[in-house]
Amino acid sequence: MSQPKKHSPKPGQEKPAAGQGKRGGKRKGMCLEDRPILEPNAAGIDIGAREIFVAVTPDRAEDPVQIFSTFTEDLERMAQWLVSCGVSTVAMESTGVYFALSSALIGRVQVPLALG
Repeated sequence: MSQPKKHSPKPGQEKPAAGQGKRGGKRKGMCLEDRPILEPNAAGIDIGAREIFVAVTPDRAEDPVQIFSTFTEDLERMAQWLVSCGVSTVAMESTGVYFALSSALIGRVQVPLALG
């Protein structure tokens, strides 16, 4: 299989240097390493129609990001994994109604949701 060709950018379309925004100014915000841990026992969950991405802090699991299917047995496995990682609160993101069953299963195993 051949490697894709890399095209040089057109004049005026060069990428900004690291740490620079599109307009040449310094980027706002902190890098990940500089951000404080506000809730060490929290997990983040991104819920989609077919897959659920779950992340815990790296000290909680060998593979801190897991992907689960949306079938009931997979959601139950996800809830048990969260408990085994010592998670006591979760923040969920969902663009549809897919959060309902996940929320119910997480609540059954005593992991309260972080609202806000």
